[in-house]
Amino acid sequence: MDTVVLVVVAGLFAVITGVNDGGALLATGLKLPAVKPAVGILLMAVVVAAVPLVTFQVARTFTTRLAAFDQPGAQTAMVVAVAGALAVVAVLNARGRPTSLTLAVVGGITGAGLGWGLPVSSGSVGLVLLFGVAAPIAGGLLAWVLVRVLVIVTTPRGLPRWHWAGFLLQTIAYGANDGQKMLAVFMIALGLTRPTLAYTSLVAVLFALGAMYGLPKAGRSLSRELIVFRPAHGVAAELAGGTAVAACSAVGMPVSMTQAIAGGLIGAGVAQGSGRVRWFAAVKIAVAWLLTLPASGVLAWILAIVVKGAKS
Repeated sequence: MDTVVLVVVAGLFAVITGVNDGGALLATGLKLPAVKPAVGILLMAVVVAAVPLVTFQVARTFTTRLAAFDQPGAQTAMVVAVAGALAVVAVLNARGRPTSLTLAVVGGITGAGLGWGLPVSSGSVGLVLLFGVAAPIAGGLLAWVLVRVLVIVTTPRGLPRWHWAGFLLQTIAYGANDGQKMLAVFMIALGLTRPTLAYTSLVAVLFALGAMYGLPKAGRSLSRELIVFRPAHGVAAELAGGTAVAACSAVGMPVSMTQAIAGGLIGAGVAQGSGRVRWFAAVKIAVAWLLTLPASGVLAWILAIVVKGAKS
């Protein structure tokens, strides 16, 4: 019964991840017609299905390095972790504070593991937090440089080619990193030690469905509310965010692509005048990020204690 519930939760989680992340990945290119939304979603789905077959270090971090989910009751603990993460993200989004689902999942896994009595690695959790902070900062710094370079080396007519390069880079980086949180839940639900094409394809289809639904809202939040947006800003953010997240993937550290893109947009905006950045919106997003992990951790910890007590 626990397996069935967790599989259903994993499927729902993949759809919600598509809603939350898919639109953000496409948002930076909405003012450039080079990558149509339908083509972008199809490409993201292919990458989400294919890349974990090559490297799944980040999925392994979620399943084994943060907490040991091979113990009795671990499936129920993962249901609690995902439920806590989704609840916090839903509340923050309802209040107009978009946040990172990856941070929420890290908090949920940590809190649920502690509440259920599973071994939790404080060192791994701390390392993930460190990389989580570093990724948007790195994305911002890289974009600050890249937008200046793009202005020099390309023209408005040549910018779509750079957009394609940036979109491909960030999509592959997402499949190697942020997107693997969906796969990790399925792996725990089904007791998998490595991903298979059948399950990565299922994750990809559910993610694409969510992305189609979430594109308008997520795209508006990043492309219109954060900075006074120009196409070059989006391309620089794609290249910078993709580079930062890909580097984190190499060491198996899960980070948020949405955070890296947001950092990239801010960095690109500042490079052409800090007045382009809507700092009030940026502060709202930063506050939501700071609240997400501890809130998810505390909620999942409480839920885990309650559910474990009820099952005893």
